Order: sequence, then C-alpha cells, then structure tokens
Amino acid sequence: MSDKKVKIIKGLILTLLGITFLVPFLIMVVGAFVDAKVPVGNPLTWIFTHDLTIKNFQHIFKYSPILTWMWNSIVVSVIPTVLQMFFAAVLGYIFARKDFWGKDILFWTMMAVVMIPTQVLIIPRYIMFSEIGWVNTRAALIIPLVWSIMGVFLVKQFMQQIPASLEESAKIDGAGDLKIFFTIMLPLSKPVIATVGTFAFISSWNDFLTPLIFTTSNDMYPITVGLASLLTKEGHFGIEMAGAFISFIPTFLIFLFFQKYFTKGIAFTGIK
Repeated sequence: MSDKKVKIIKGLILTLLGITFLVPFLIMVVGAFVDAKVPVGNPLTWIFTHDLTIKNFQHIFKYSPILTWMWNSIVVSVIPTVLQMFFAAVLGYIFARKDFWGKDILFWTMMAVVMIPTQVLIIPRYIMFSEIGWVNTRAALIIPLVWSIMGVFLVKQFMQQIPASLEESAKIDGAGDLKIFFTIMLPLSKPVIATVGTFAFISSWNDFLTPLIFTTSNDMYPITVGLASLLTKEGHFGIEMAGAFISFIPTFLIFLFFQKYFTKGIAFTGIK
C-alpha cells in the first residue's frame, strides 16, 4: 500500500474519531439553547425544529444559587491547583536533581499510592473529617488535594531532561539551591507545571463524588453537586444541558489558556 493511501486512511480514521468525540458536545450546546423538555428525534435537527432561546439559562440563574455554587467551585479548585503546582515543582526538583538516602524507595512508595482507588479512602476520610468537624466545610475538599503524586512524577520526569551544565554553571557563579530553583529550574519547567495545573483544576472542578459526600448544605455545594440537585427537581433536558454548558466554560477557558504549555509538558515528560 502506498504512503498516500496510508495517509488517507489515517485521515479518515482520525476524522471519524473527531466526529465521535464532537457530537456529544454539539448536542450539549444545541440542547442548552432550545426549549426542549424531552429530547426527541435526531439531535442535529433540533436547531431547525425549536426556536433558539436563553430561557434555560434564565431559569437556572433565577431559581438556583448558581453564583454561590460557582464561587464554591472556584475556591475548592483554584486553591488546590496553586498548591499542587507549587509542591509538584518543589518535590519534583528535589527528586530529579538531589541525592539523599532512600530517595528511590520513598519516590516509588509514593507512586504505589496511585494504585489505591480514591473511592477506597472515602469512608476512612469521612470518619476522620467527622471527628475534627470538617464535614460540610471547604477544608474537606481542599486539604486532601494540596499535592499530587502524579504532578510530582511529571515535574520530576521533565526536570531530569534539563542539562546539568546549567546547574553546574550557576553553582560556579555562586548560586545556591534556592536561586537555581527559582531562576533556572522553575522558568524552564513552565510547560510541565502548567500541565499539572491544568489537570488539577479540571479534576477539582469536575469532581462530583467527593463534594456529594462531604457537603450537606445547599450553600456549600460546588457547581457539580448544585446542578445535580437542581436537575433532579426539574427533569428538563434543556435546563440540564444549560447547566452542563455553564459548568464546562471555566475548564474550557483554562485549557485554552494553557494549551501551548500543556502540549509541551506532555511531550517532554515522556522523553528520557
């Protein structure tokens, strides 16, 4: 088979995969702007059979404290994201560039924790948080996420690719560890740190199970749980899609903003 035919086949396969992933998103967008209580027929024809309206969004903002839910989501997403980026940078630098006794054992012990499903820790964590009064507080959603093992792994892999000659030259000029970290390692590691931040924000923002268990009052719900409580009452397809659209916008903007760094970070963390 010629190279041209192989490229055509690959292009068709990628196009079909792209359409497969894009169609649910289009259904969400169209459903958010049409007054359809129950989806009937071909979703791609809704735009022609229903008038476009912002009624679904008006209903959500009028009959729910969505701004409070958005603020809760911002708090429990931004704070863990910033802390994960910081600790991933510091710990990644230590594991990548420093030698100390038991480094490999400690690192791979930490990595082994990744194998434990998060759901397994829910009950012990709930018992512990109940004892210290953290149930229905933001602390229960923030503290467990202040650092990420996978974030440390990504930064470590990236920093190992930075030439040691840069660090040695800085030491010859009299730079200490802190100066080397903040003036050399940190600026060069922007792509992978942005990648860690993107993953952390999207994971925290879209998390549903944890806040569902640890928050009990309407004013403490993040947007995922808040919209679920609203949609349970409404049972309206258009309102459901409008809620999903509102929740989607912040993660889309974050990814759009960090896309350049995100791509570089993923590419270089696999090189060794």
